[in-house]
Amino acid sequence: MTGYEAIVYDLDGTLVDLDVDWNAVAVDVREVYTAANVDPPSDGLWDMLEVAADVGLADEVEAAIAAHEHDGARTSVRLAHADELLERALPAGVCSLNCEQACRIALDEHALDDAVDAVVGRDTVDTWKPDPEPLLATVRALEVEPAAALFIGDSARDRHAAERAGMDFEYVGEGPSGV
Repeated sequence: MTGYEAIVYDLDGTLVDLDVDWNAVAVDVREVYTAANVDPPSDGLWDMLEVAADVGLADEVEAAIAAHEHDGARTSVRLAHADELLERALPAGVCSLNCEQACRIALDEHALDDAVDAVVGRDTVDTWKPDPEPLLATVRALEVEPAAALFIGDSARDRHAAERAGMDFEYVGEGPSGV
């Protein structure tokens, strides 16, 4: 782990385990589509999120997801990498598919906010992982080059984002929990 100038962490599944029932989130997002009399692309949460802007529902869908994430951040469970974050002297960032405010709530709940210098959530930039821009925005905020930073995450999507951003990557635990 030596030789890096900064460390960037994914949030959910890496630093904390958000207390979110993602099936319930998908049901609520589907209700947003139903209320607007718009057929969703599928029952999949990410499918519905990805096309929400195209059908004029971006704000409503984001609000529905964020409400669950905010609540889940308040009752999240702290994971082992959170302790590692506190022990490191390097600048640190969080880059997550969760909304930025949920990240900040979880960091505050677990007394990690002072150890994190930059937070980039799903709604901070215009694209989501595995697009590299969220990671690049995080390292820019940390004022380091991508090649000088390590990204630690729990999914294949995290690994792909790191590769595309030109960053080294390390899995939490046994490896991917999904794309």
